[in-house]
Amino acid sequence: MQLGIIADDLTGAVMVAGTIEAAGIAAPVVLDGTTPETAGSGVVVYATRARLAPAAEAVAEVARLADRLDAAGCAQIAYKACATFDSTDDGNIGPVADLLAARYGQVPLLMSAGLPRFGTTVHQGYLFYRGRLVSESIKRFDPVTPMSDPDLVRSLGRQTRARVASLPHRWLAAGLDAARNELRDLAADGAAMVLMDCSDDADAATGAQLARDDRATIGSDPHIVALALLRGTRSVTARLRPVDGPGAVLVSSVGPVARSQVGAFAEIGAVLTLDIADDRPEAALVAEALDWATRRIGERPLAVATQGEAEAVARAHGRHGAMGAARRAERILGAVAAGLVARGVRRLVVSGGETSGAVAATLGITRLQALPEGPLGSGFCVAEAQVRGAPVCLSLFLKPGKLGADTIFEDALASMRDR
Repeated sequence: MQLGIIADDLTGAVMVAGTIEAAGIAAPVVLDGTTPETAGSGVVVYATRARLAPAAEAVAEVARLADRLDAAGCAQIAYKACATFDSTDDGNIGPVADLLAARYGQVPLLMSAGLPRFGTTVHQGYLFYRGRLVSESIKRFDPVTPMSDPDLVRSLGRQTRARVASLPHRWLAAGLDAARNELRDLAADGAAMVLMDCSDDADAATGAQLARDDRATIGSDPHIVALALLRGTRSVTARLRPVDGPGAVLVSSVGPVARSQVGAFAEIGAVLTLDIADDRPEAALVAEALDWATRRIGERPLAVATQGEAEAVARAHGRHGAMGAARRAERILGAVAAGLVARGVRRLVVSGGETSGAVAATLGITRLQALPEGPLGSGFCVAEAQVRGAPVCLSLFLKPGKLGADTIFEDALASMRDR
């Protein structure tokens, strides 16, 4: 085993796996934490629910999986975080970095955020989202992880005991030798962790070269994929075939991107929006959703959402707290997903990384196979669910909440039939 990727949520795991699979390198995604086979590629992806977990919980989960990877003789461990390194001062990226640096004696520990092709970049240590400083973007309104400080070096420095330094674009663009020399100088000056710029894909490629022989590293999609391309072995593997059948969309994401996507879907499909501030038991909200959906399955695509206008989100947060509302939404949609699959739904689109994890857990999915990236990007996969004790094959599209065009739900459901 050459590279063990520990992803902080399921959508992130599927996205990197799909991009790696497109290069001909098998990247099985494991959800139950067991030691998997790598299909001869040397690469495996663990999906966790660490992204929004308290620091101690995330560190314990990463340590547990690192134990398994070490026991399997894995050469390198990479913690995969989201492109914007979503977190607050109490976030877990810094504590996970502390764990990996101490466990493997990795000094300096290299980190890389950003996803340039979707407009998320890091330049001079500053995070930009869709071309604007993250603190001036819609990310500053994120209900759970508002990003008010665009200086990632400074924000990471508030999460870790170690000194964090920046390796700017100019050194990465100057070539591998120049970047290595600057990295050596930073380490000599006392930097224990180094955040590398990701102004473009070339920065990510150079950063992966710098981290290639390290025992541990932390990064977002471009960094992790570039490492897999350096370390993985191309192989031919048997692929599960996507399945057809009635389709449904589940949405727990909040914010303007999700609202626009739900609005566009409402023009071609039926949409039910559940109010998370509703004081009824969760089982009652699930029953309402399934009663509504049962009469519509097969007619045309349908969607169940637990987000609405900003006022509804604020009401839910006021009633349950931001994290409490998010977890309540995940549990409800997980139960709705199980009910929909039991009623014959076979194509599922899930919007939201944490919700995707909750849906997969409720459906008893322990492994999934990411499909190679296509025109709509990564996120498509095939998995075997357990429904009333029997295996059921599903086609899935697991989407981070803030990505995708307005028509992504309709397009994804249609794409599942074409693959």
